[in-house]
Amino acid sequence: MTQTKNSHHHGNLRSALIDAGVDLIREGGPNALSIRKTAARAGVSHAAPAHHFAKLEDLKIAVVARGFGEFTKAMEEEISNLAPDTVNDPRSIILAACKGYISFAQQNPSLYELMFSSGVFAHTSEELEEASSAAYGVLAQISSLVIPGPSGPRGIEALIWSLVHGFASLSLANKIGFDSDELAFRQFESIFPDLPYRNTSTDQR
Repeated sequence: MTQTKNSHHHGNLRSALIDAGVDLIREGGPNALSIRKTAARAGVSHAAPAHHFAKLEDLKIAVVARGFGEFTKAMEEEISNLAPDTVNDPRSIILAACKGYISFAQQNPSLYELMFSSGVFAHTSEELEEASSAAYGVLAQISSLVIPGPSGPRGIEALIWSLVHGFASLSLANKIGFDSDELAFRQFESIFPDLPYRNTSTDQR
């Protein structure tokens, strides 16, 4: 028993607790998270998390921040995996990010629900602000590939975000169910509107 406890006192306890919290949410939904269950999953005493998380809300915020980090990575990886002939095509870049968005939601429904639940930012932290800002940064990046109309750049961001977030959320709610992530994305791709894209070969943003 002593060996188990000592194995977690090497500077990685916080990360191990967050990993455990993410697993609990993935398995049991947003309400499955608790300090005691997280400690048990991480293999430490129920008092050990207090060294990093004074209360459950602090752990939840850290878990959400981790979720946003994985969310950002999912979008960025889809962009980086674009074929050479589409790597400079604005529509392809935007749709790649949207594919990462939809895939993350499909593969992590409970974590996605918690990340975008009302009130989760009521007790924010620098860690969460940085993680969520990075995710929004991807949205801003792909939105800048569209020539803005009267509503300006924020209008384009709102349009794209509303489309992809609404589609992902409706899909998870079984309002528009699909047999696979790929089928879901193909449907999204087919309904994504034509937009006034910038010429990336000449535009200097």
